[in-house]
Amino acid sequence: MKRFEAFCDVVRGQGGRFVQFDEGRDVHVARAPGRLDLCGGIADYSGSLVLEMPIAESTLVAVQRRPERVLTIESFGGETRAPDFELPIDAFEVDGAPAVYPVAAAMFAQDPSRHWAAYVAGAFLVLMHERGVTFDEGARILVSSNVPEGAGVSSSAALEVASMTAVAADYGIELSEDETARLCQRVENVVAGAPCGLMDQVTVTSGRAGHAVALVCQPADIEAHLPIPETFGIWGIDSGVRHSVAGHTYSKVRCAAFMGRRILEVRTGVNGYLANIDAQEFQDALTSQLPEFVDGEQFATEFGSTADDATLVEPNETYPVRAATAFPILENARARRFATLLRQGDPSSLPEIGALLEESHAGYSECGLGASGTDLLAEFVRESDAPLHGARVSGGGSGGTVVIVGDPDAASAVDAIAARYAEQTGHEARVFAGSSAGAREFGVRAL
Repeated sequence: MKRFEAFCDVVRGQGGRFVQFDEGRDVHVARAPGRLDLCGGIADYSGSLVLEMPIAESTLVAVQRRPERVLTIESFGGETRAPDFELPIDAFEVDGAPAVYPVAAAMFAQDPSRHWAAYVAGAFLVLMHERGVTFDEGARILVSSNVPEGAGVSSSAALEVASMTAVAADYGIELSEDETARLCQRVENVVAGAPCGLMDQVTVTSGRAGHAVALVCQPADIEAHLPIPETFGIWGIDSGVRHSVAGHTYSKVRCAAFMGRRILEVRTGVNGYLANIDAQEFQDALTSQLPEFVDGEQFATEFGSTADDATLVEPNETYPVRAATAFPILENARARRFATLLRQGDPSSLPEIGALLEESHAGYSECGLGASGTDLLAEFVRESDAPLHGARVSGGGSGGTVVIVGDPDAASAVDAIAARYAEQTGHEARVFAGSSAGAREFGVRAL
């Protein structure tokens, strides 16, 4: 709360260097945390159960309407200062109607240094398109985040959800938790251009402090909020190797999973979410139906297109179809077992949970989403003499954060691993410990 109150003090002092608030109008302040992906990860877009925990780090956004139809956005107080951003709302309109999403996406893609603003300003365009909102006034927007970018802890979802929540509050737009998450996913998919699933936005919106969100991604049904037992220790270590869900490898693996789904549909009649396929049945009878690799041109000739509207099959690309298809099927089984063990809360199950994490980590590598930094952290956990039971890369893979499970008194061992990693690689190894409320539980403050 200290950081939130300090941010509110900045707002009361009329804002930042670029964004200056008007004393005559309310300012609405929202907060959204990052998250640790305990299990499920990239299986979300294939319908898996995922287990997600909101972390202590968060993004804060303050919004105040202004008469001019201009968005003025400033970000401060994070690890790096983002360039200030200003955009007329007219830029989101063509002949008085909301611009089509590709036009906006291309506009934000022109300057990589200002692409971050798509996650904030995108809320306005998505509300115009999806809710028919007309913005007769612009806004002053101030952002502060200590959720590191590219660390696999959902910095983008935290920014989207905090922005959408504050915008909706300031303009008097009522949004349910479910709608908030879906609209924020829309911002990321069609304005920011990242083909993410919905688990991050749901967790960041609806998560509870000290709980794992058990979310069935079909497309997004919260099964339970599972308390993290006090006898369980959960941490994250940022490898310092940056990744992006808009990156090529993530998109390639996602596309490959949908290619595998299409192949199984044609060859076996199996249809629907991959995660609904029984893991044993897949290993016994269906694996043999899938080629290890398929090039895009061959796939298009034999099978046409996939059911995924977030990726395209590239004719000159080779896809790891078997591994990418197997991952969500096996990961769903792992997540189901992890959830059962969380519910039971027996500390003697920690070694089994650790083994599930190790299997998941290996699955990422088989898909091509491993990285030397996250592999090294997982190795250090295996080598530790402390009661640490397993580790896996979090979220989209290809770098980012490693999640560690152990006895609750092993925090000093986690710090020692982070220090060893930083000394060996030169990357700062930030440790994530603790949890906090999601945006809806935290609420919005009017100043």
